[in-house]
Amino acid sequence: MRFKIVVRFLFLFFLLQSCEGQNKKINGISFVASREEATQKNIDPVLNINANYAAVMPFGFIRDLETPEIIHNTDRQWFGETRAGAKQYIELLHKNNIEVMVKPQIWIRRGEFTGYLKMNTEEDWQALQKSYSSFILEYASLAAEADVAMFCIGTELEQFIVNRPTYWKNLITEIKKVYKGKLTYAANWDEYKRVPFWEQLDYIGVDAYFPISENKTPTLEESQQGWKKWKAELKGVSQKVDKPIVFTEYGYRSVDFSGKEPWVSDHTMRDVNLEAQKNLTQALFNELYKEDWFKGGFIWKWFIAHERVGGNDNPMFTPQNKPVEEVIKKQFLSSQ
Repeated sequence: MRFKIVVRFLFLFFLLQSCEGQNKKINGISFVASREEATQKNIDPVLNINANYAAVMPFGFIRDLETPEIIHNTDRQWFGETRAGAKQYIELLHKNNIEVMVKPQIWIRRGEFTGYLKMNTEEDWQALQKSYSSFILEYASLAAEADVAMFCIGTELEQFIVNRPTYWKNLITEIKKVYKGKLTYAANWDEYKRVPFWEQLDYIGVDAYFPISENKTPTLEESQQGWKKWKAELKGVSQKVDKPIVFTEYGYRSVDFSGKEPWVSDHTMRDVNLEAQKNLTQALFNELYKEDWFKGGFIWKWFIAHERVGGNDNPMFTPQNKPVEEVIKKQFLSSQ
């Protein structure tokens, strides 16, 4: 009889552990590349908000939307934008038990939207494919070497994917020869439904800048209501593809009307609104974190020099040193 009780106790214990594991979310931040090496002082604020993941983002650069050459891993870049810099960040994050997603990104001169990157000739398409493969496989190799948990194969490259779907499917095959961990792609919020290769990846990745409210300062209730249709859409895509969803980027600026067009990052919006940022972020947590198909995501964005960024007069995305930081800290603690 005592043996049966012990067996039953052990069964319930492991069942509980399994359920807790399923509920655990990716509580991530987007760790912005810097000119300098990262130190423990830079990691402590990440630990303070209970983050368990960080996106490390090396960069490649393109002259304009019709140029096929991606310049990357050069001594003209900031330290954190290079392979050596990304590796140093990863090693320090790992020492602090923070998992990493390597997320190589492209910057097009003057901040042109990468989703519009499109070549005019077959010759240029071939050149872009060759250059992109060199760029992405460089960092797939780093992801394998550093044993990171996740690798993102691209960010917001809709026209590249629409026009060259076979290339992308073949590229994923090549990446899998190098890197054996979890794979995703960071699709823009209005692109993710049309990505043709989700079946080859582990997560549907979404840069979640969905329009939520047209109000200057949306209330928590209004913000939650604004998520209803997007939540239903996300769930439908997840079920159709049979893959969980990760927000490869999400967050709101601390400005008026920040829920209207959350993707806007220019400096023309300057009227600081900390309440809007706080309400919109809390609404996202309230609506999505309870869904089993939603696995969490990466806050946009988190700068290394914590003590020198953000603050109550800052109108940009970072939550650092703003009231919303406490919202994030509480949510991350409750979903570890």
